[in-house]
Amino acid sequence: MQRALIAGVLVSVLLSILGFFVVLRKMSFIGVGIAHAAFGGVALGHLLGIPVFLSASVFSVAAGLGIGAVTRRGRIKEDTAIGIFFAAGMALGVLFLSLKPGYITDLASYLFGSILAVTPTDLWIIAAAAFLILVLLALFFKELIASSFDAELARASGIPEGFLFYLLLGLVSLGIVSAIKLVGIILVSALLVLPAATALQWSRRYGWVLALSALFGLAYTVSGLAISYWIDIPSGATIVILGTAVFLLSLAISPLRRRKGSHPDRTRSARSGTTG
Repeated sequence: MQRALIAGVLVSVLLSILGFFVVLRKMSFIGVGIAHAAFGGVALGHLLGIPVFLSASVFSVAAGLGIGAVTRRGRIKEDTAIGIFFAAGMALGVLFLSLKPGYITDLASYLFGSILAVTPTDLWIIAAAAFLILVLLALFFKELIASSFDAELARASGIPEGFLFYLLLGLVSLGIVSAIKLVGIILVSALLVLPAATALQWSRRYGWVLALSALFGLAYTVSGLAISYWIDIPSGATIVILGTAVFLLSLAISPLRRRKGSHPDRTRSARSGTTG
């Protein structure tokens, strides 16, 4: 349980911060496609006997970058590209599983999440991935903020918006893989979106939204893990149900609910790039 809590803290804060950029760019559904594409990597890892995190990371990052490339260069809408990679990843997973004799005992933990599935090795991997992602976010934070608020203005200002777009997709993919064992492939995308979506009901200043997003994500995860441990129910489902309940409550009582739009002030923040 202690390992799961530490992993949960790392994963929740990480996905909450990444989710801010995902929601801001209106790319919320992309987490679903990346997570389900990771199923192919999980199955391949079991088939070849290689570390599952490695194979799932390759599949997820490839899917994330592939969705971005097809959307931007292939003139295909994002939801269509997500559907294609979603289906391809799941199909490959089913194929790889059919080639491996016997039953994969920990498959359910990858699909639905399990607090008992987090090993010391998993914890170190999650910590390393979180460190790498947070360092890169810190290095490119101002540029990511500017390009997320207004991509055209960012390009006109000399900011490498294309590079930042693909960088964000890669970081989101890696973050999703880090959380799969804890939350599960089926539900991990919700932990990416719910904290930021809830935070946007309470503030439009991106500094506050980031802080509230991390706080909500942390609260969902710690509370969900504790409840799932005591009642012996899947951790991923518990976390998402709690998050959904808090989001709906925030939506109902938010002081911003009568104002138009739910995103931070794009014009002012994109122009300043650094002020919250």
